[in-house]
Amino acid sequence: MVNYRVDDLDALLTQLAAAKVEIDPKRDDADYGKFAWITDPEGNRVELWQPLVQTPEQEAEFLK
Repeated sequence: MVNYRVDDLDALLTQLAAAKVEIDPKRDDADYGKFAWITDPEGNRVELWQPLVQTPEQEAEFLK
C-alpha cells in the first residue's frame, strides 16, 4: 500500500469526494496523526496520513 503524507486530510478528502474518488468511510485518529484510505482508479488502496504538528526537534527525532 502506498502512503501519502498530507497537510490537511479533511480538505483533501472533500476534494477527492467531489472528484468521485472512492473513499473508505473508516478513519483513524492515532497519537501521531490522522489516517484515511482511498482507492485509486486501478483498484489500489492508498493511505493518507496527516501527521500531528511537531516542533523541528520532534520531526528530526521521528525521522531517525
